[in-house]
Amino acid sequence: KEFPWQWWNTDQFWWAALLVVAVPGLLALVFGFFAFRSRVKGVYFSIITQALTFAAMLLFFRNATGFGGNNGFTDFKRILGIPITAQLRVLLCVMTGLTLIAFFLMARAIVHSKYGRVLQAIRDAEARVMFTGYDPVAYKLSIWTLSAVMCAVAGALYVPQVGIINPGEMSPAASIEMAIWAAV
Repeated sequence: KEFPWQWWNTDQFWWAALLVVAVPGLLALVFGFFAFRSRVKGVYFSIITQALTFAAMLLFFRNATGFGGNNGFTDFKRILGIPITAQLRVLLCVMTGLTLIAFFLMARAIVHSKYGRVLQAIRDAEARVMFTGYDPVAYKLSIWTLSAVMCAVAGALYVPQVGIINPGEMSPAASIEMAIWAAV
């Protein structure tokens, strides 16, 4: 009859919006800190992230966690007390498109900044960057966390449009497929 503890105050939009950004950002920060400090790279980094995704998916499949089990979250019919109608879905699509454009412009600004040039140098020759006095861990950790927050915002915009989200969406197959399409 009561929501689990992790749903405390999520009936408040501002709190839910804050959680959308803070929880994935914090998880990415913690995971990234340990992974980048340990100098895990390449295939090993990919394997660890896929394994953690799979572990999270299995955790969310459990009914006892309070995240809906196999069914996930269903029946999204209202946002801020407003019924999700065809007009609101169009508005959500427009908001998603505007968010995509904003993230693209932000990413473009990052790439063309000094910060972006350091990230490119880390990608090309991390050891050289360390020898010039930059801390690659801090740069990699910051961009990793930013990308997690961007993905979280995308997920938060996706769910009301489709009306359901279940743990199957966290399947590692989805990210592997994305990597394959990027390679193609």
